[in-house]
Amino acid sequence: MSDRIARLEFDALAPRVQDVLRARVERLGYLGEFFKCAGAQPDVLAPFMEMTEALKKALPDRLTETGALTIATLLDNRYELHQHERLAKKLGFGEEWVAAVEQLSPQSAPHLSDAERAVQRLVVAMVERGGRGVSEEREALIDAIGPEQTIAVMFLVGRYITHAMIVNGLELAPPVPSIFEVAGA
Repeated sequence: MSDRIARLEFDALAPRVQDVLRARVERLGYLGEFFKCAGAQPDVLAPFMEMTEALKKALPDRLTETGALTIATLLDNRYELHQHERLAKKLGFGEEWVAAVEQLSPQSAPHLSDAERAVQRLVVAMVERGGRGVSEEREALIDAIGPEQTIAVMFLVGRYITHAMIVNGLELAPPVPSIFEVAGA
């Protein structure tokens, strides 16, 4: 972690960024270090978060969380992984469902729907192959959820890869523990 990158508090963020983040900060009760660092680029951060919100509207929560958890697991982005574990649990998906997604074995993962398995197969293929040679997985996902939502999943991949690269590059610690961590361990 670099101490040469300023950590901006909420009131020091550009007004547009404050507007985009206000509801999230109020809901969570804190401003994450990712936002504190990324606030140095308000003209990039604001549309990035607007894209995040647009993707939430474009996809059902279970598909969004399948993609987010999958990418965070693949890229060892514990910062985002732990937050999305908590969000999925809050949304009522349960720890077993979260654990099934994190297995990264869509063909045999219990608790996943056919659509969730198809999402995970495409996401894994895109990450592992850099987006190349994924026509089989893409076409299967189109069959499962339609072309519009498939495009949304593909944008979701880019969004969560971007977050992982920044968080991992900044060596940011997760703001919350995993739902699977034992207290005191």
